[in-house]
Amino acid sequence: MAGFRMERLGQTIQGKIGSLILEGKIKDNRVNSFLSITKVNVSKDLSYADIYVSDIRGKINEKEIKGLQSAAGFIQSQLAQSMHIRKIPRLRFHADSSIGDGFALIKKIEGLVENN
Repeated sequence: MAGFRMERLGQTIQGKIGSLILEGKIKDNRVNSFLSITKVNVSKDLSYADIYVSDIRGKINEKEIKGLQSAAGFIQSQLAQSMHIRKIPRLRFHADSSIGDGFALIKKIEGLVENN
């Protein structure tokens, strides 16, 4: 039961942070609207949340991750205002290249299909 709650809480955090990025509410120049939150893992004691970020355009830069990490306090305050939970987890952002890797794989497959 607790695992389901953590998963649901992670999905809620993912949606809220995604909205903040898309709406341009994070004012750091390193954060752009092409960033996508791919996964959120929340610890059982709500002490931290690991947030995996990918860039739709391809490979994500470390400066984008640093921009999100520097805006973590603002993001946490926005989460606290919109979510009614006892404790807001400390946010830790990580680069995730899964979207860029997926696009590269599709291009390789298309290349193989065209050659046959």
